[in-house]
Amino acid sequence: MKTATAWATETSFDAIQNAYQRLLKELGAEPSTLVVSFSVSYDATLVLKAIRELSPNVPVQGASSCLGAMTQDGFHSNKGSGLSFFGILDPEGSYGVSASMITDDAKQAAKDALEQALVAANCAGEVPAMIWLTAAPGFEERLMEGIAEVVGDGVPIAGGSSADNTVTGEWKQFSGDTVYDNAVVVGAMFPSTEIMFAFHSGYEPTDNKGKVTKIAGRTLSEIDHRPAAEVYNEWTSGLISKEIATGGNILAATSLHPLGRVAGHIGKIPYFQLTHPNAVLKKGALNLFTDMAIDDEIVLMQGSVDSLVSRAARVASSAKEMNPLKSSDVAGALIIYCAGCMLTVKDKIDEVVHGLKEELPDTPFMGSFTFGEQGCFVGGENRHGNLMISVLLFTD
Repeated sequence: MKTATAWATETSFDAIQNAYQRLLKELGAEPSTLVVSFSVSYDATLVLKAIRELSPNVPVQGASSCLGAMTQDGFHSNKGSGLSFFGILDPEGSYGVSASMITDDAKQAAKDALEQALVAANCAGEVPAMIWLTAAPGFEERLMEGIAEVVGDGVPIAGGSSADNTVTGEWKQFSGDTVYDNAVVVGAMFPSTEIMFAFHSGYEPTDNKGKVTKIAGRTLSEIDHRPAAEVYNEWTSGLISKEIATGGNILAATSLHPLGRVAGHIGKIPYFQLTHPNAVLKKGALNLFTDMAIDDEIVLMQGSVDSLVSRAARVASSAKEMNPLKSSDVAGALIIYCAGCMLTVKDKIDEVVHGLKEELPDTPFMGSFTFGEQGCFVGGENRHGNLMISVLLFTD
């Protein structure tokens, strides 16, 4: 097992292909599978062409990422433009990638993509060690349900929802020879070595809590039979008072104050999946980036810039503790870091990279900045959340 990264901030075909050539040189061979993260300033078709000219058949899983990407070399974004490759060389493993358009039935799209990915890995009917998930935002829970219907609940899922720079729907995904704007891309991983993973947030619960009493999809209308925005505004001491009067986007304002639901417990200590309120709608409703259900217990969470800066390295440390691993045992890492968190700590993003490098010394890693995070908690629960960090480690 060997991994490598390469990156660029220029958007020309030559810059993209030169970066991929550096990856090939570092690996010493064509990768067994390739993960690509790029800002929407790149022409995704051009990125795919640059890869395919040199590697016509490599399994590739690409998705747009907010403002760029990060690797062990730093944060790669020049005026919102950056791209990174993460290649895995594992001749004794098996990897397959496939995509399916998300239409009326997101669950079926995920099932189709996974079944095709298993065939591509020459492992039809088998259960992978890990599923790496990339999709357009909006249907993540249904996609994960579809995956579970194919391989059961015991296979860990990790990944992130594709993003753009302005939350205007410019996100892209690709696999095979096709670029999409509303697809699910599934990577079925059968590595020859052990993998480790962790899924955390950098937030703590407050004493403010309530119950969902009216919701439709991702529109939360009532908490404890009161307008959701009013309750949230009280909990946050007037954080969104202006938007309650006018409606509108609250994405930046709420990034340190998400809603949490208990996903499981370590002993008596709960751990949470988070939901980011992104807009105030009519009649005091909140628009969310995850699904919720009637009677869900929700709690206001709180974080800080410092907690978000340090959390990525702590999640990587948690992943190493699954075995436990020495740093020298880690061959590479894929990291999903919420775009909302990245934007909140953007002035300190170099500290995030530094913390990861200290936790994963001399280890190639690639981080994407996503509009939704998928991961597997310590109790085995696969979940979709917001403002989360998901880490997947590959071992020697």
